[in-house]
Amino acid sequence: MSDPTLLVLASLADGDKHGYAMMADIREFAGVELGPGTLYGAITRLEASGFIKGLPSSDRRRPYRLTAGGRAHLKEQIAALEPVIRAGARRLKRA
Repeated sequence: MSDPTLLVLASLADGDKHGYAMMADIREFAGVELGPGTLYGAITRLEASGFIKGLPSSDRRRPYRLTAGGRAHLKEQIAALEPVIRAGARRLKRA
């Protein structure tokens, strides 16, 4: 999975995070290096869609939170990926 928006949603499903913390988390759980432009582009799209929201911050690092709509969207996307993953695994066994 390398879609930046899904990676951001998956990261925020574990709790509120600012951009750098998301980049580190995504690198750890997915092995994907997101550059700042890619990350903040995904954040902008997710915020505009209402899937995440920015939280107040006392410094320049702004944390983000997954919304109920974002949680539902992530669940839908995971459910859509599951048949592909199962088919791929089945086919690899036969190869």
